[in-house]
Amino acid sequence: MLHPHAQALLKLIEEKGVPPTHTLAPGDARSLYRDRRAFTQPPAPDVGAVRELKAGSVPLRLYRPIGSAPSQALPVLVYYHGGGWVIGDLDTHDTLCRELCNGSGCSVVAVDYRLAPEHRFPAAVDDAAAALRWVHANAGELKLDPARIAVGGDSAGGNLAAVMAIVARDAGDVPVVFQLLVYPATDQRRGWPSHTSNGQGYLLTRETMDYFHDHYLPDPAMDMDWRSSPLLRDDLGKLPPALVLTAGYDPLRDEGLQYAHRLTEAGNRATLVNFERQIHGFITMGRVIDEANVAVQLCAAQLRQALQ
Repeated sequence: MLHPHAQALLKLIEEKGVPPTHTLAPGDARSLYRDRRAFTQPPAPDVGAVRELKAGSVPLRLYRPIGSAPSQALPVLVYYHGGGWVIGDLDTHDTLCRELCNGSGCSVVAVDYRLAPEHRFPAAVDDAAAALRWVHANAGELKLDPARIAVGGDSAGGNLAAVMAIVARDAGDVPVVFQLLVYPATDQRRGWPSHTSNGQGYLLTRETMDYFHDHYLPDPAMDMDWRSSPLLRDDLGKLPPALVLTAGYDPLRDEGLQYAHRLTEAGNRATLVNFERQIHGFITMGRVIDEANVAVQLCAAQLRQALQ
């Protein structure tokens, strides 16, 4: 059963004639995604401090929670926004990052990685890694704890976070201690049953997924690269504990489930939580979908437990 709030949102989108993402040019899709947040997202909560930074050429936004001392070395979540590697930015996920920051008591660094089609794979991966390493290297100046770093993200950002956990393990240069994967894209082949069963009628459609995919990964061979499809990485052992959150009416549901299962099979601690009645993208929609607020609280609590 689809959650009544999700049903009402989908009905309203249809009634208002909101154009599907895949029918828009990337610049127009970005504007629409940014503009509609005012309708679906809760008010942005105050935090202790916000700083605009740059890791080389990659813009970052650093949040510190309410009540934290300016000199306190806080644990940190490096967060990668969703949007199919084509849309989304620091502002589309500003409210979520603030909520996670206050709820976890941790600092959050949001990463404005380059977007496709102007910058195709692996540009986003390269920016994600550069940002993670920069945060670790500059932790002292930023009043962050370099031994307590988590990675996280939703959808395409969940993909980047999963990849960063592997990158950090392989390089041995950043001690990532937790990964927060919110309905992550883990397999670019797009062949799991939920891609068919949930591919129409639930906001994220097969056409939109193809639109994102083809802008980001123009060469089919790129689907098999584990940096685009972390589920295909042969060795998923010795990775940080993970919370994998999925939605029952999401085309990405099955690949999130499979990734959580692969992590557990490889000997890692991985928890899968499926919001059975929800659609893709719901976690940022707390103004119109009440379960989104519960999902945010769950993520924040898991961050607090992992990083404190």
